[in-house]
Amino acid sequence: MSRRGYLGLGSNLGERRTHLQAALRRLPAHGVTVLRSSSTYDTEPVGLVLDQPQFLNACLEIETDHEPLALLDACKLVEREVGRAAGGVRHGPRVIDVDVLLLGDLRFESDRLRLPHPEVSSRRFVLVPLLELDPGLTLPGGERLAAALTALGGGQDVRLAGDPLAI
Repeated sequence: MSRRGYLGLGSNLGERRTHLQAALRRLPAHGVTVLRSSSTYDTEPVGLVLDQPQFLNACLEIETDHEPLALLDACKLVEREVGRAAGGVRHGPRVIDVDVLLLGDLRFESDRLRLPHPEVSSRRFVLVPLLELDPGLTLPGGERLAAALTALGGGQDVRLAGDPLAI
C-alpha cells in the first residue's frame, strides 16, 4: 500500500547542498518517490553537540510502498551511499542525515524508529520546511504543526538559504 510521508534532510560537512541533492537523487533507487522538496535552510545545531558547523536542512514529501522499518533501512542506505560513516557522535557533525518524520497517519514504535518522529514538533529546523510543503499539516491525532511552531517561541535560528532541491 502506497503512503505519502515526509523525510528530513540535513548536512553540516563539506558541500552541504550537494549532499542533500545526492540523497534526494538516490532515494528512488530504494523505493522512495520524491514528490516535492522544500527550500533549503541554514540552521544552528541543536541537541547534544552545539559546537559544530551550521546545518543545511530541507524536507521532502515522498511516496513509498515501504513499511516503516523498510523505509528507515532505505534512508540509512542512502546515507551510506552519500558518504556518512557508521557510528559517530549522536547529534554530531555529519555529511548527511535522512530522517523519517511522518508516514501517512501511521503511528509506529520499535527500538529503531518512532513515528511520528519524536522531535518533529519541537524542532524549528524541521517545522519550517515541513510547513512550507504543507501549511495545514497535522500529526496523527490532529496536532497542528503550525501551532507547534508558534509554541516554540524564540531560539533555534532558521534562515532561508536557497531554492528547493531539484527533483
